[in-house]
Amino acid sequence: MRFTFRAATVADIDGLLAMWQEAAENAGRPTDNKKAVAALLGRDPDAVIVAEHDGELIGSIIAGWDGWRYHLYRLAVCPGWRRRGIGSALLLAAEARLRALGAARINAMVLENNDRGQSLWHASGYRRQDDWRRWVKTL
Repeated sequence: MRFTFRAATVADIDGLLAMWQEAAENAGRPTDNKKAVAALLGRDPDAVIVAEHDGELIGSIIAGWDGWRYHLYRLAVCPGWRRRGIGSALLLAAEARLRALGAARINAMVLENNDRGQSLWHASGYRRQDDWRRWVKTL
């Protein structure tokens, strides 16, 4: 099986939103929308890395840099494509992008009850930082 990576474009927004809806495992997250994804791509055209097979989006990761910190979001692989190394390969591509931007440390957002995700992050060398707690406020 072959898959390729590339930076997402505005033409991918509908496909990304559909994929995230299918692949996401967090019903409590804010709803993604076209305007927000378009704004991200406008600010940082290389931030969203997609995996595709024969033109079909099968995975994604957002490798963002806010000018201060390096963050990973939306590591998602379509359910039918899981357990084929796509998530690990996306993670390596994201790390390479952030390393090229100067990252010495990367933060990743991972749900507590996402055991599959926890396993991937741990196997990839990431460690849980227990002395921090995430605080959020919906606007």
